[in-house]
Amino acid sequence: MNYQNILLSSENGIAIIKLNRPKSLNALNRELMRELADCIEKLENDKSVKIIIITGNEKAFAAGADLNEFYNKTPNEMFENYRFLEWERVYKCFKPLIASVSGYALGGGFELAMICDMIVASDSAIFGQPEINVGLMPGAGGTQRLTKIIQKHRAMEYILSGKYIDVWTAYRLGIVNKIVPTEIYLEMTIKFVKEFLNKPPISLNIAKDSIKMSYEMNLQEGLEYERRMFYYLFSTKDSTEGVSAFLEKRKPNFKGE
Repeated sequence: MNYQNILLSSENGIAIIKLNRPKSLNALNRELMRELADCIEKLENDKSVKIIIITGNEKAFAAGADLNEFYNKTPNEMFENYRFLEWERVYKCFKPLIASVSGYALGGGFELAMICDMIVASDSAIFGQPEINVGLMPGAGGTQRLTKIIQKHRAMEYILSGKYIDVWTAYRLGIVNKIVPTEIYLEMTIKFVKEFLNKPPISLNIAKDSIKMSYEMNLQEGLEYERRMFYYLFSTKDSTEGVSAFLEKRKPNFKGE
C-alpha cells in the first residue's frame, strides 16, 4: 500500500495509521481522507489485524480541514465535491478504531477522533470545534457527535464559542478514555489496546457494532438488535470455546471462527 499522506505499520495484530502532512499540522484534505478510508477498508479484510490506531505526531493529530479546499467555493461546488463520503467509510469500519491524539485535534481533526471508538490522549492534547471563527460550523459530525458525548448545553458552549477544550476537561467530559505522557503517547496507546487483543474477534466487532447502533435506533429497536446479535454469537466456535474454557477453568483459545 503506497500512500502520499499517511504512513502504515502493522505488528502483532495492531495496525497504526499515521497522518503524515506535518507541514500543515496534518490538515485533512480530500486526498488524505481518501487514502485513510482506502487503507482502513483494506485492513478490515486483513485477518491478521484486530485493532486499528489512527495517530498524528506530537504537535498535531490533525489541526482541522485544509481550508485551501474551501476558498471561494459556492454551495453547489461544496455539495458536488465535498460530500464527506470518505468520512462515512471510516465510520463504518467494523474493527475497533482507536484515536491516539497528541497536540491539536481541532475542527475536522476533532471530528475524526470522535468517529473513532476510543480516544487515548497525550497530556498536551487540545480539542475544539473552532469553525465558527471563520464563519462556518462543523460539517463532519461535530454538532451531532459532540452533543451525544457531552450533552446539549456543553456542546452549545464549545461549538458556538469555538473555544478549545484542554485534555483534562476533555477527560472529565467523557471525550477521552485515558491521558498519557506526551513523550510516550503512542507507546501507551499500544499498551492500552493490547487489553483487547486476546478477546474473540467476532464478539469484539459485533459488540462494537451494537454500541454504535445505540446512536442510530431508539431503545426498543436497540434492545432487539442486541438480542439478535447475542443469539447469533452462539453460532460461532469462539463462543463454544469461551464457555467451555470458563467451565473447565482454563484459558480460552479464540480463533475468530
